[in-house]
Amino acid sequence: RSLGSIALRKAEDVDFKYHFNFFSVNFNEELVALYGGSLQRQTKFVHECIKVILKLYQGREFAPTSVAIVGHSMGGLVARALLTLKNFKPELINLLITQATPHTAPVMPLDKYLTDFYTAVNNNWILKAHDLRSLTTLSVAGGFRDYQVRSGLAFLPRLSQHDSALSVVSSAVPRAWASTDHLSIVWCKELILATIRAFFDLIDENTRQITEDPKRRMSVLNHHFVRHPAKIFEENPEAFTELTGTFIWITVRTSKWTYSVYNDSDGKYFTFPLASHRKSYSHVYCENSMLDTSSWIYGCLNSNSSMCLEATDLSWRAELLPNTKIVLLKLQDYPSLSHIVIQVPPAAGNKYNLACEFFRKDSRTVQLPVTHLLSFGFSSSKILLNSSGLLYNVQLQHFHQIYQAFKIYVESHCQSHKERKPSIYRLHIPWSHEDSIIVAKVPSLTEISAKLHIAQPENDSSVPELNIYSSSDCQYEVILKTSLLQVLGQIIRFHAGALPVYIVANILLAYGGQLSTLMSRGQCSDFSHELVRTAKPYKIEPLISIVVFLLGFNWFREIWESLSLPEVDAAVLSNQDAWFPLVSLMLFLFGTGIAYWSGVFFSTSLRLFSSLWLTLIRPTVLGKDDKLITPRRLCGVLSLCLISWTTCGAFALFLIYLQYLFKVL
Repeated sequence: RSLGSIALRKAEDVDFKYHFNFFSVNFNEELVALYGGSLQRQTKFVHECIKVILKLYQGREFAPTSVAIVGHSMGGLVARALLTLKNFKPELINLLITQATPHTAPVMPLDKYLTDFYTAVNNNWILKAHDLRSLTTLSVAGGFRDYQVRSGLAFLPRLSQHDSALSVVSSAVPRAWASTDHLSIVWCKELILATIRAFFDLIDENTRQITEDPKRRMSVLNHHFVRHPAKIFEENPEAFTELTGTFIWITVRTSKWTYSVYNDSDGKYFTFPLASHRKSYSHVYCENSMLDTSSWIYGCLNSNSSMCLEATDLSWRAELLPNTKIVLLKLQDYPSLSHIVIQVPPAAGNKYNLACEFFRKDSRTVQLPVTHLLSFGFSSSKILLNSSGLLYNVQLQHFHQIYQAFKIYVESHCQSHKERKPSIYRLHIPWSHEDSIIVAKVPSLTEISAKLHIAQPENDSSVPELNIYSSSDCQYEVILKTSLLQVLGQIIRFHAGALPVYIVANILLAYGGQLSTLMSRGQCSDFSHELVRTAKPYKIEPLISIVVFLLGFNWFREIWESLSLPEVDAAVLSNQDAWFPLVSLMLFLFGTGIAYWSGVFFSTSLRLFSSLWLTLIRPTVLGKDDKLITPRRLCGVLSLCLISWTTCGAFALFLIYLQYLFKVL
């Protein structure tokens, strides 16, 4: 509904030259994330829906031969699963956009149907990677506000030969720059606008359908979801532009320049000769607070005069940020340019600021080693930036694991109290599109959370950066501390699925202790006492390590799978680079604590309800129950067998549990 309404407004803007029809697939609220038995049926249903939809257009002019699919959560996985069907034609889908879809693995692998379905979909994705180049896939994750599906699961499996798939986090999407929860990603207006703008830019004017060119599709998605140059999309922008108009030409020879525009009646061209700057500086940085889509920065080719009539448009190298658009150019990459030209058109009633500066990269790049995980926030790393420029890069050394989490405090001080532009702080993660951006007033103290959705790949040597788009003549102090609370949050975010297993392991150890004392002394000891006595990590940890090691060998894996045993949680997370030392021990201790207090709460509740039952119904004689099998029990057993056969064994076991709980009461 949200996509359809915005698409209608967009179609009105272009006088209905193009429009999109939207169809929704109703899965009847089936909770396939918790039970995977319906996933295959849903996939076949979607296939039938596509065939029915395309039949509606048969015999029409410009009839579509394929559909674009937008899938939310498990709907995105069902859309990918279409490619596993034997009779499905891949050309029926040209574009797939998924929102908060767990692609890599299920959030909670609760049954074999679910894990087998994931294995089939992801294996097909790898095996048919070459054939899937005609399908363009975009996965949008919700970021840290999505507590149901962590963003690391929403990244599509990486393949070197699969260059038509893109994964981004909503906090990095231009003009959205915000994290969303699991449901609001569907109706987040900024994301809907980006999606609909992309749809309209994908239209081929000749066929009036979504373009069949995979390269153009990826260009459009990169334009709207990765790096927006603050210009309307053009597939092949003109290489050269004529600088026309009766504008005043002004030469600027300084390395740093600022200009404020307010009600200027005359247009101006500011030219920056590069010959004098190439020896002293490596980069040029410019920013413009006028957020229109017109071109504003150009490069002159070998012009010896103070004017140039033909130039290359450098505005396509720009990047849109909140409140400003920026260009960062490495002079070495543009040896043929003689001048940089900034265009300032006449501004009737508009007020905006421009600034440019030349600098050496090493003078604006500082290294800040992150604090150790075990510092628990007591120690910190500090760095002081006496800002005379507009841009600083703080490299966060040794920040590459998912269990690392930090609080970064950026405090700004300025010499004068005049009104200044806000500072922009961007945490840039170079190996995935998961940047986060914060806009802060100057002066101020800003807190930034630094943690990862995906660990650094083994073959990647890049370093995360904190980009500070600063106000000149201000001082910035950057303080970094380990955040123990967020480290624990990362452990829960990545390993919560394994926590119930550790709780059950602790309970089973306590039951084993109770059975042991029952057999040796003839008396059952207290659950809490036995849990303290028997729940020792050395009874669990070595076994997990040995099994994970052996699962690396094919012969052991084949034996393991032939016995229909599920995958070990630690092995799954190791494959995702999300398992780290000590996490198993921490989860075991968490499990011990939860099992202990659950035991205390359960025992107290049992005594309370038991005394309440005794008050309401006091039996006069305690009934004797000598016989093991009675007609009543036989009927109960048969009915439970029937329930197991028609529903599932777990439900029958749950009913037996309730029956015995009632007996104890």
